[in-house]
Amino acid sequence: MRALLFPGQGSQVVGMGREFYDNFSQVKEYFQLTDEILKFQLSKIILDGPENELKLTKNTQPAILLTSYSIFQVMKNEFGFNVKDFNFLAGHSLGEYSALVSAGSMDFKDAIKTVYHRGKYMQEAVPIGKGSMLAVLGLDINEVQNYINKIKIKNKEVCEIANDNAIGQIIVSGESNAIKFLYNELKDDNKKSIQLPVSAPFHCSLMQPAEIKMSKILESLQINNPEVTIIHNVNAQANKKKDSIKELLLKQISSRVRWRESLIFMKEQGTQTFIEIGPGKTLSGMIKRTVKNIKSFSINSIEEIKKIKDV
Repeated sequence: MRALLFPGQGSQVVGMGREFYDNFSQVKEYFQLTDEILKFQLSKIILDGPENELKLTKNTQPAILLTSYSIFQVMKNEFGFNVKDFNFLAGHSLGEYSALVSAGSMDFKDAIKTVYHRGKYMQEAVPIGKGSMLAVLGLDINEVQNYINKIKIKNKEVCEIANDNAIGQIIVSGESNAIKFLYNELKDDNKKSIQLPVSAPFHCSLMQPAEIKMSKILESLQINNPEVTIIHNVNAQANKKKDSIKELLLKQISSRVRWRESLIFMKEQGTQTFIEIGPGKTLSGMIKRTVKNIKSFSINSIEEIKKIKDV
């Protein structure tokens, strides 16, 4: 069994997708179409920067979706990959939209507009400086939750697990003072954590204003039954019906990303090969930390597609 995976925010890099853009006219068409949809030159920001523009959440989200989906289309149309030959599709946070578009559940044009609004509303949900995120390394999820419970007795501000990414890699999100308090508690106990250079505290209850705004966007979105089973971030469960997709996408904004659980679920169902499509190799690193005795590949170049042609 095989699974296709799509990365989320944080995987972006200036120049991502350039090899595909330069070699395949269909990719140029997707980049041009995205510029027309958004009414500004996102393609130029992706290919040439500047990096600080690409890092803006409202730009990052459609940029990663565009890059991932363009690579997927090249795999399908130029190298004969059939999405129905895969057992599961999953995406990390934003990447869930890439998975849904690739599975035929959502139109590409609709998805680009939707994730642009998603990024904009998430960025606007919390004033700059009020929220932050912390990567906690080497602890399991229960240990991290115990630390959160401990600091909540002393600090009443929002502090929640945002991403359960992999064994030994958990992201905490919340108000800046609470995150700083957690960082100091971990440091005092010689536990490793890294403050993340993000502009907002994603995937926690502080994102509820974005959820409210996104409900109107998602309400009018056309959703079809996916051609391949989707694993959702919110519940780490399989789904092949359209009925619950809007609700799960909405909840995802302020809910925990259950990526470790999703990987374990796919492995337990018999998945032996994971293929990451899109910029970076972040998901492949998470896979190797979490599930054993599997094959894992990242697709960032034409040569990498050729290598996995018969996998």
